[in-house]
Amino acid sequence: MDYYKLNSENLSQLNGEVSVPRYDRTKVKAGILHIGIGGFHRAHEAFYTDELLNKNSDTNWGICGVALLNFDQKIFQTLKDQHGLYTLIVKELDGSLTKTVIGSIVDYLFAPENPTAVIERIANPDIKIITLTITEGGYNYNEATGEFEIDNPAIQQDLKNPNSPKTVFGYLTQGLKLRKENNVSGCTIQSCDNIQGNGHVTKKMLLSYVKHAEPELVSWIESHVSFPNSMVDRITPATVPADIEALKETSGIEDAWPVVCEPFKQWVIEDDFIAGRPAWEEVGAQFVEDVVPYEKMKLSLLNAGHSVLGILGTLIGYSTIDEVVNDEAVNHFLGAYMEHEVIPTLGELKGVDLNEYKQSLLERFGNIYIKDQVDRICSESSAKIPKFILPTVQGQLQGNGVIELAAFVMAAWAIYSLGVDENGAKIQVRDAMEDVLHEKAVAAKANPKLFLEIESIFGNLSESEPFVAAYTKAYQDIKQFGVKKCIIDLNSKF
Repeated sequence: MDYYKLNSENLSQLNGEVSVPRYDRTKVKAGILHIGIGGFHRAHEAFYTDELLNKNSDTNWGICGVALLNFDQKIFQTLKDQHGLYTLIVKELDGSLTKTVIGSIVDYLFAPENPTAVIERIANPDIKIITLTITEGGYNYNEATGEFEIDNPAIQQDLKNPNSPKTVFGYLTQGLKLRKENNVSGCTIQSCDNIQGNGHVTKKMLLSYVKHAEPELVSWIESHVSFPNSMVDRITPATVPADIEALKETSGIEDAWPVVCEPFKQWVIEDDFIAGRPAWEEVGAQFVEDVVPYEKMKLSLLNAGHSVLGILGTLIGYSTIDEVVNDEAVNHFLGAYMEHEVIPTLGELKGVDLNEYKQSLLERFGNIYIKDQVDRICSESSAKIPKFILPTVQGQLQGNGVIELAAFVMAAWAIYSLGVDENGAKIQVRDAMEDVLHEKAVAAKANPKLFLEIESIFGNLSESEPFVAAYTKAYQDIKQFGVKKCIIDLNSKF
């Protein structure tokens, strides 16, 4: 087999099983500036944009990717060497691979190398949308208060050195200031991170910074910049050397950093774009007036489902999510939890069949080619469970609904927090509240209810007699019979 380095010159040499851009990339203008060109962006927004460029004659919506951190030098250099091209490898449920060369990233900047170039590009009139995948930590807010952490040393550095920023807020502020000074029209800033109300969070954090850095800019931003909320979804595990080698040996493509992902994708976006937008709805995105119900659906079903599988699977002794969900008893349990406890709290969602969505999640979790580690899923459960599972519990308690399965998961989490699985193997509990969790888990051996008295996690849940009764019974049953037998017994009721 002949091998070809992935770049513009070699596109015509690639074999027919690999899709390549059908549009003339030299005619595509970057109307989107994206900060954080990692795997998820390249499996999601850049994919949707590539699909649209293949379908639509509007060439004003290419992407200029910005690598923000020193850590991002490798991805920047890879994209530069490959003329912005990379291969998206979709790992289908049957084990086959769908390979597509994505061409929507038509320019790329490395912020630490030339901060001025990034600031000037933000201010460029061609840029109508600035999108972000900077991870939850990139938004620089306090988990407990939700407020901007102005004392962060990186933020203080940017305030003192506005023309050589390090953080996204420093760059956005100086770029928007330059737009204002140059009488350039406003733009849209759209978060694509997995944060509830991500548009609201982005606006609040940016304005918190601007009030300190350039207070006279606040009113201009409020009038000239929109911050739509969005809900994003596509499981995108880290690329490993075996993926790179498999692509080379099966397709002849030498790609230094392909992206692997699952087939499923979803993008629900609040239609609030102040300076125009691509017609992403033509390639499967959904524009809505209110994203909140869709966020609640994802958090309560997908994210909570992951946590359920992680906690139960770890205690049983599994190491990957697909192993857990392909256990017939656990699969039935999770499906029953979704159907009887979660879905009743969600109401109707336009364009979504919740039972179909539930079934698709079970299939996605069971994809044996996407090896998601249970210890990754269980990490920071003290931050996840109040967002993913407890709103369902509260909704069901208010409506006198079923809470037995959620109570079982909370009991399993209390036992998990002791740090030993049912086979006697050590569990590495990775959680900011690890010490508190362990202390309460030890106390719960004598009185299970004590674990529910961690107020920062459970609020006043320990005062709910129906929940405490179901939780206590589940705790005692797990200790006596083990997780698996208890699940099988519970499944007989649902």
